[in-house]
Amino acid sequence: MRLASLALFLSAAALGTAQAIGAETSDSPDQENTYFNGKRVPPLLELTADNFDKEVKLSKFLVVKYFSPYCPHCIDFAPTYQTLYEYYYTSKAPSDPESATSTTSFEKFYDIRFAELNCIAYGDLCTKHDIQSYPQTIIYKDGEKADAVKGGKSMSVIAGMIEGVLEKEKPGTRPKELQLPEPGATALPNASSEPEKAVEKPAKGGSDDTTGVTKTTPQKADSTKPSKPTKTPNEQGISVSLTAESFQTLVTMTQEPWFIKFYAPWCHHCQAMASNWQQLAKEMKGKLNIGEVNCDAESRLCKDVHLRGYPTILFFRGGERVEYNGLRGLGDFIQYAEKALDICSGVQDVDAASFKALEEKEDVIFVYFYDHATTTEDFMALERLPLSLIGHAKLVKTKDPALYERFKITTWPRLLVSREGRPTYYTPLTPREMRDTHLVLTWMKSVWLPIVPELTASNAREIMDGKIVVLGILNREDQETFLSAKREMKRAANEWMDKQIQLFQLERQNLRDAKQLRLEEAEDRNDQRALRAAKSIRISMDMSDRKEVTFAWVDGVFWQRWIRTTYGIDIKDGERVIINDEDNRRYWDMTITGSPIVPSRVSILETISKVTASPPLIKPKLTISSFEKIFFDIRVTFSEHPYLSFGCIAGIALGCASWFRGRIRRNRGHFRLEDNLPIKEIKEGLLGNTANGKKD
Repeated sequence: MRLASLALFLSAAALGTAQAIGAETSDSPDQENTYFNGKRVPPLLELTADNFDKEVKLSKFLVVKYFSPYCPHCIDFAPTYQTLYEYYYTSKAPSDPESATSTTSFEKFYDIRFAELNCIAYGDLCTKHDIQSYPQTIIYKDGEKADAVKGGKSMSVIAGMIEGVLEKEKPGTRPKELQLPEPGATALPNASSEPEKAVEKPAKGGSDDTTGVTKTTPQKADSTKPSKPTKTPNEQGISVSLTAESFQTLVTMTQEPWFIKFYAPWCHHCQAMASNWQQLAKEMKGKLNIGEVNCDAESRLCKDVHLRGYPTILFFRGGERVEYNGLRGLGDFIQYAEKALDICSGVQDVDAASFKALEEKEDVIFVYFYDHATTTEDFMALERLPLSLIGHAKLVKTKDPALYERFKITTWPRLLVSREGRPTYYTPLTPREMRDTHLVLTWMKSVWLPIVPELTASNAREIMDGKIVVLGILNREDQETFLSAKREMKRAANEWMDKQIQLFQLERQNLRDAKQLRLEEAEDRNDQRALRAAKSIRISMDMSDRKEVTFAWVDGVFWQRWIRTTYGIDIKDGERVIINDEDNRRYWDMTITGSPIVPSRVSILETISKVTASPPLIKPKLTISSFEKIFFDIRVTFSEHPYLSFGCIAGIALGCASWFRGRIRRNRGHFRLEDNLPIKEIKEGLLGNTANGKKD
């Protein structure tokens, strides 16, 4: 009995020790061991809410993959992470002599382990560690976050993060270049790259003779020599200074993504953003190539790029490029770069389940529906779109019948945008219109904002210009009130959009009915001329004369000064809503009853209908002074009606000239009737008798 208890205790202790150092002692029926380079590899350590804090402190380094089992990116990334773990587990420590009998392992030498955490099962734990997207790989050092990689990146990117941390911990112990296996591989491609590969050769032939290994080494080396495509981008974490020659070699002649700044040394704006650009290069180490071009030294290159000013920041991928128009803060650069890397992986193919998971993370998703008859030209046109969507929306494609049924798709290919589950369709259906990149992008730009976006300095003009905007002034610090207000604004926005769609359909139906009545009347009268005229009537639903009503919200605390000076509202007095007409420099902040508009569905909807009436039923307020409004109206009149304005000015000028000329004549006195001229002479005429000299 005592021996059985002792055996049980020792086996439990051995199991705990093995798990702590990643030893190959797991024989769990649920998690089978894998093999790499002929060695058995135990399953990945599964972290839970109960063991996370304990496991993260058991070793110096812990590499953790945060994932969702339903995320398509996570599914694609799984073999990459598993193979990388197996590669490191079976690697030899640097201090280990090239001997298969050595017991020094890679994990013991660096005190590093690998693990994974299911964020669907332990969502609160992932939220605690600020995991906002899947997959995400984080390496912890002494229980603290040391570095991280977001997204399902290549094995070289993840390995670059690990190598950087290990080299910093033990300088000079890591090789300059790693020969990594392909995801899902069970052995390294080059037999000479790892000593343990040599162990498999004698076992195969039943001999320890190393000459067999020597013979196969040259053949293996030749087959694996071209490994440049897997080179880690931005290995040194610096912004590369590019010339015309290196730009062509590194950027335009490759498919590697580059984020490049075109600048002039004397430009003050370029000097101000220089430090942020260098810091961006450090943050993107091992992830994205960062470059810069001095346009004083490379004037011909900058001329070929067609720059409009300095600095100009462009994102390149092969022969394609897109201009960065956002803010120039470090956080803005990093956010854009990470989204660019995600889009560069290509247009993701989704099914109903993965699309549902994607909807939980993305507010705006463009969906391209295709079938077996979709041509190569259609897909080529589709692949030209993602770069222009960086920082705005996600583009996916699908041929899942469940999504066909959900969005009522009956023709292919078809394009729509899903904004928080609400679809808006791209109406053109002909192949030429579906392949017209410019036409499709124009439509995308008109619908790529969320239903209720946040107003920021970078998108203010896009949201405010040419529209009537229902702007919620909210307090983000009070989370409960903030979420409630956003929910009310979204409800109001959806109801308003539904109402506009109904009015649009009713108006179109009325126009169709009117055309049908004309046709029937012409047929009854047998009037061929009237019949042809009725058939030529085109149903036009031109909405250009009506302003679109959109919704947005702004952080009332961050933009407190601007809101107070422009609208006279202080967030300290509570959350408010204003309806802004930026084109006419006016706004409304009161309902028809004279009470302030609040973030409530009823308060917003009852006020919009009064404001959009012609003329408005509620008196607006001005965002500028009355004196400024006079000059603003004159400028708007000149811009909207240039010919009429020129005619009015010309008429006024001619009238003034005529009046001034008549005044001068009167002052000079060239002709004047004498006061003492007899009445008789006036009656007879100034010439006396008539022209023929006769009298009656």
